[in-house]
Amino acid sequence: MLASHADRERAVDVLRAGFGEGRLQQDELEKRIGRAYAARTVGELALLVADLPQGPVPMAPAFQQQYMPMPQVPRTFLPAQVPPTNGKAVGSMVLGVLTTMTFGITGLPAVILGHSARAEINRTGESGDGFALTGLILGWLSVAGWAVFLTLLMAAAASGS
Repeated sequence: MLASHADRERAVDVLRAGFGEGRLQQDELEKRIGRAYAARTVGELALLVADLPQGPVPMAPAFQQQYMPMPQVPRTFLPAQVPPTNGKAVGSMVLGVLTTMTFGITGLPAVILGHSARAEINRTGESGDGFALTGLILGWLSVAGWAVFLTLLMAAAASGS
């Protein structure tokens, strides 16, 4: 399998970590980094870091995958997982944006969902805090607008009678 730029960078990171731990000398590090950047396949990169902890594991060819179990790739070489976006946060933002089209009717649900979403995000580590905050701000602006409107309406009714 051909090596990507990301594969080469991961191998260089492992080499530098090995150097930092005292497993490689400076001249050996420089030679291996040069070979890593010149490597064309993942197998070549695997050979460069095979004697170091957490080196890359080459993938088996497609015809072998059905007969032989795949070796586990160390966590260092897996792409970072992006946490899922909280659905309540997205809902809060959508309701907050809809307050302009619904004359503020969706403001209170946006506030409720926004607070609920932020609590869940803090508890579970999901992403979407910006969405929840947007929904909260727009929702509170809508609630405040309705409060001002109703106050003015009541004042006008009281002064008119």
